[in-house]
Order: sequence, then structure tokens, then C-alpha cells
Amino acid sequence: VQLQASGGGLVQPGESLRLSCAASGSIFSINDMRWYRQAPGKQRELVASITGGGRTNYADAVKGRFTISRDNAKNTVYLQMDGLKPEDTAVYYCNADIRRHYSTRTTVYWGQGTLVTVSS
Repeated sequence: VQLQASGGGLVQPGESLRLSCAASGSIFSINDMRWYRQAPGKQRELVASITGGGRTNYADAVKGRFTISRDNAKNTVYLQMDGLKPEDTAVYYCNADIRRHYSTRTTVYWGQGTLVTVSS
């Protein structure tokens, strides 16, 4: 199982980006999916999460600006980021609770990270 994140880049303050994270491999089911970020010199923090049923949760710093969603048919989670600020600059990581075929266990898998830079 692999998670492939994409969509990062350099934008100016106030602009938008959409991150994607696609899971692939021998997947039976995916429960919660999440986006984290890690800014230089800081600890990794949870940005947003979404359950298999679509219930969402956000960090206070991004509420009202970021939207997490998922496409279960594509095993993909998205993060729509609007009104970006310089303090949103970080490497963004996705993760997901995945149950593989022929397994009764759920394992947390991480994507490789995608860099978002917000600067004028």
C-alpha cells in the first residue's frame, strides 16, 4: 500500500491550492484519512481529518479556509486550501487508516509529503 501526495507549490498570500493524496495497492477498506503539516523547526501538526462517513474536523488555525474531502471510489483525499497565509508554509503529509485485503488489522500509512510555500 502506498499513499502519493501531490499539489504543493509556491503561491502568494490569499491564493489557493488543492492537495491530493491517492492510496493504491491491496486495499480492502480505508477508515479515517488526515492531513498533517510540518513547518521548519516545528513539530508535525494535524490540519484536518475526515472519517469514512465524511465527518470532518479541522485545526483552529485553518477553520473556514481549508476543506478536506474524499473520493472513496478513487481512494483519494483532498485538501482545498483557500486564503493561504505565510504561516501555512510547511510540508503537508497525508495519512490514512487502511485495512489490506486478507488482513484483519488496520494500519496507518503515510504519504511522502508535498511542500507548500506561501510568500509574496
